Amino acid sequence: MRGMLSDYSERLLLQPFFVNQGNFCYKHLKINIMAFVTREQLFSRKWFRSYALILIGSIIMAAGYSFFISPYRIVPGGVYGIGIVVHYMTKGLFSFAPDGFPIGLFGLLLNIPLTILGIRVLGPRFGIKTVVGFFLVSGFIDLLTIMFGEDPLLIGEDVLLASVFGGVLIGLGLGMIFKARATTGGSDIVAMIFAKYTRMPLGQLIIIVDSVIVLLGLAVFKDWRIPLYSWITIFVTGRVIDIVVEGMSYEKTLMIISEKHEEIREKIVNDIKRGGTFLHGQGLYSGDDRRVIFTVVTRRELAILQDYISVIDPEAFMTVTDSSEVLGKGFRSLKEKVEQS
Repeated sequence: MRGMLSDYSERLLLQPFFVNQGNFCYKHLKINIMAFVTREQLFSRKWFRSYALILIGSIIMAAGYSFFISPYRIVPGGVYGIGIVVHYMTKGLFSFAPDGFPIGLFGLLLNIPLTILGIRVLGPRFGIKTVVGFFLVSGFIDLLTIMFGEDPLLIGEDVLLASVFGGVLIGLGLGMIFKARATTGGSDIVAMIFAKYTRMPLGQLIIIVDSVIVLLGLAVFKDWRIPLYSWITIFVTGRVIDIVVEGMSYEKTLMIISEKHEEIREKIVNDIKRGGTFLHGQGLYSGDDRRVIFTVVTRRELAILQDYISVIDPEAFMTVTDSSEVLGKGFRSLKEKVEQS
């Protein structure tokens, strides 16, 4: 909470107006999973859960590539995107792989030196779970291709369907791997190295690196539709990862400024049965002292509260923002989240 309000520390003073239900915790920033290496007790329940997530996530992610992405030459960035380009460029070149160099094997051959380079440049940020992750994904991509063939679903010309469902499976698998505090390495390491020596944000660099790989697919396959389908896959993958890692949250964060703040407080506490905090603020133009209500409610409760406020104070000022995650009394507890992660 202090981080959210640090820029206003001279004007604002936090004062809980309902102590027993006023404990909220919010996650507004995505954690870079590569930024730390976690240690878990060998063969503990948490250890088994983490590696089960990595195993299942790797199978699902590999299925996305093998069933939906690779057969239709979609290039969704990353080392496996490069692997797809190389796979189609090398058809008939190798006797051991007449259908093209295996995508998973190529991804593995890229991931190993990239990880070693990442450790040398960035330090020991990549734990054993990340290594296990990219080995499993690479192995399952090639295994599923061998078992089911190059185009098992025969979707045909409906490449949009393949790009969407491929993104869903890749995002679901990656999200499960991220929940295990692991990654699959790849182009993210390249972006992190560039980020160390430039002033560019890591998120922008990841987008740039993946976009270069997408455009590589355009240059090789000479089909302008490929980057369009590829960017759809990248977008869907990102959205699904967010849902898997952060969950489907329908809570709304409210900031309310009203002369009827006591009546609104009574409505929140006694009727809606929620807590919140009074923030002491000051009007930017008038300089008048004001009490700002900070609270979190569900979508249904938001509609109830808006109807009530519109009657008692039609001139009230309210901001409504989506909460990606809410932890605390009245919602999911922080302890429960930590124990399950």
